[in-house]
Amino acid sequence: MLLIGNGTVLTLGKSNQVIPMGGVLIQDTKILEIGTTQELQARYPEARFIDAHGKLIMPGMINTHMHLYSTFARGMDSKSKPPLNFRDILEGLWWKLDKLLSMEDVYYSALTPLIECIKTGTTTIVDHHASPNAVIGSLSTLAKAAQEIGVRAAFCYEVSDRDGEKIAQEGIKENAEFIEACQAKPDAMTAGLFGLHASLTLSDKTLAQCSDAAKRLGAGFHVHVAEGIEDVEDCLTNHGLRVVERFEKYGVLGPKTIAAHCVHVNDREIELLKTSNTQVVHNPESNMGNAVGVTPVLKLLEKGVRVGLGTDGYTCDMFESAKVENVLQKHAAANPSVAWAEVPQMLYANNPQIASDLFGGTFGELTKEAWADVIVVDYVPPTPMDASNWSGHLLFGVSGHQVETTVVNGKVRMLDRRLVDIDEEAICARSRELAQAIWNRI
Repeated sequence: MLLIGNGTVLTLGKSNQVIPMGGVLIQDTKILEIGTTQELQARYPEARFIDAHGKLIMPGMINTHMHLYSTFARGMDSKSKPPLNFRDILEGLWWKLDKLLSMEDVYYSALTPLIECIKTGTTTIVDHHASPNAVIGSLSTLAKAAQEIGVRAAFCYEVSDRDGEKIAQEGIKENAEFIEACQAKPDAMTAGLFGLHASLTLSDKTLAQCSDAAKRLGAGFHVHVAEGIEDVEDCLTNHGLRVVERFEKYGVLGPKTIAAHCVHVNDREIELLKTSNTQVVHNPESNMGNAVGVTPVLKLLEKGVRVGLGTDGYTCDMFESAKVENVLQKHAAANPSVAWAEVPQMLYANNPQIASDLFGGTFGELTKEAWADVIVVDYVPPTPMDASNWSGHLLFGVSGHQVETTVVNGKVRMLDRRLVDIDEEAICARSRELAQAIWNRI
């Protein structure tokens, strides 16, 4: 047993409690009990004790759209002309980088951001991968990295026709085999989705093949939807449909599917997302950095679409993503009164629901039988904190680098800012070597 106590427990979830001098009792992979530290220690004196020293104890963060493979772009000169639009960014940066990744590159470019996840309190991610010249086996390689670091993760390979039919077929095969492996040996730490890049890089033939394969497997999709206006223009020109309409035609939408971005969607498409129960994930920092526009998050939520929050690989820190999302929606609406309720809903309610649909079980709350994904944050409230104002405390007072202790699935992965059984120095050293080799070939 493990008892994390002597802190301010923020349960979130349905109970939504703030417990001063509280504790969280963990047995194996699940939370056994919540209460005051004094009563839990009296009843379970044999439990290993982690002292939070009055700091904040809360559920781990969840990132519902991530790109681990983007790691080696950090600081890289892509040797391309300055981008003028989103297609320039794809062609001048990401489609240069992903073609150079070997399987070892895939592995190390995952290890380093997974460490950052642990250090910033992100305990679960939903990743979207691409490595056109190292497709077969890439998802199991990513899963191996996640298992070694201890982050709960779902993976998919982005099928695309941009690199030819052979690689597209390899992507279909890789998704199918990884999903089948996950289904054959269910593991609450690993899950699979069927990855698609985007409408503008998928032919009707390939899209139909993917739809058939996913239907056979009973799997949902993870796909970029109308991220840039180029995606919409291509779809209208070549298919006579808008992006969401095309995906609806091919059976991509549904309650198991994650539609990332959805920046350029109209009312008809929002209705299709709603009636199909498709989950949307917004990535504010990435969208701003790529200058693609603002996802109509407020309208999507108003219409009843489940909208989660991701980072698109821009950061591992979900507290940071929430801060940016709050000010982005206010700025876009020119209304300082919006996004106070919507952003907490996305991060602390919708993301846990998306994770629960993928892995099963209860996420995002400290309650009996929930997964034991718990973090201790170096935050002692300077003003009263209770069940009605905790979101304001997290928004203005907490960032990922204040996380001191991270527990995932009942296992301590960082204690008092020290990683447990993870050789960060050696991993980062090899990562730098591999990144430099790629930079030399770019």
